[in-house]
Amino acid sequence: MMASDIQNFSDGRTKARAYFCYLFSKNIQNRLPSLTQDVIIPNLLKIKSDLEKCEGVYLLDNRGVQVSPTFTATVQINDDAGKIRSDRAYFYRAVKEGRCTITDPYPSLITGDLTVTASQPIYDEHGELKFVACLDMPLNEVVRISRSSIFDKFFNNLFRYAYAIFSFSLVGVALLLFLKGVQSFFVYEITPDHFQIKDVFEATILITLALAIFDLAKTLIEEELLGRNSNNTISGPHKTMVRFLGSIIIALSIEALMLVFKFAITDPEKILYAMYIIAGVSLLLITLAVYIKFTKLKIEE
Repeated sequence: MMASDIQNFSDGRTKARAYFCYLFSKNIQNRLPSLTQDVIIPNLLKIKSDLEKCEGVYLLDNRGVQVSPTFTATVQINDDAGKIRSDRAYFYRAVKEGRCTITDPYPSLITGDLTVTASQPIYDEHGELKFVACLDMPLNEVVRISRSSIFDKFFNNLFRYAYAIFSFSLVGVALLLFLKGVQSFFVYEITPDHFQIKDVFEATILITLALAIFDLAKTLIEEELLGRNSNNTISGPHKTMVRFLGSIIIALSIEALMLVFKFAITDPEKILYAMYIIAGVSLLLITLAVYIKFTKLKIEE
C-alpha cells in the first residue's frame, strides 16, 4: 500500500462517506418501531452483496457488543459474536456524532491489509440508539470509489498552482516589509542616543505586518499545497480567514497605539481619532470571536 493511497483517501473522504451513507439509508430504515436483528441483518447482507470488494459486515448493540457473526465474502465468523467493540472508532464515533461515519485506515483483522470501516447508528421510533451497523472495505477500494474525475483533478491542480503563486508572492511581500523595517533602524538612526517614539513604531509596524503576512502565507502553503491540517478545530479556509483578520487587527492595533502617543505629544485634541480606531479594533475582535465560535459549532455538528 503506497502513501499516495492514504493521501487520496484523505482527499476523497467526504465523497466516500456520502456514498456509504447513501447505501445505509437506502437499505436500512431508521427510527422505525420493532427494530430487531432479524430485520436489519438481511438488509446489511444486501449491502455486502452490492459491494463486490466488501470484506465483511456485522451488527453491534447500543453498548458496543457485537450481536451478529461477521459475514465475510466467503465465510461466516461466528466467534466474533459477543465481542466488545465499544472502544473501536467505528462505534464511539457513530454514537457520538449520531450519523454515518467512516474510520481512518487501519490493519484489518480479516485480511491484514489496510481497511476502512463505515458505520451507521440505528435508532428506534423514540430516538433511542438500538444498533450500530458496520461494514469493512479495503482502503484501495474506498479510494477507487471516491476517486475524482478528470475535471476535479484539473481544477484541484489549477487551484493548487494558484495558491502556490499567491503564497510565494505573499512571502516576497513579507520579506520586503521586513527588510524595509530593518532598514528603518539605519535610516532613522534608531539607537539609544537617537531614540524617537515615532520612528520605532513605524519600524515595528513594518516588521509586525511582515510577520502577519508571512504567517498567513505559511498557513496557505501548509494547508493548500502540502495538505497538512493541524489538530485545531479551525482549519482550512476558516483558519486562513482567522489569520487574515488577525493580521488586520494587529496592524490596526499598532497604528492606534502609535497615534495615541503621537497625538498625546503633538496634538492632544486629535487623540479622539485614535480612540475611534481602537473602538473599531474592539469591534473586529468581537466579530472574530463570534466567527470562531459559530465556525467551531458548525464543524462539530
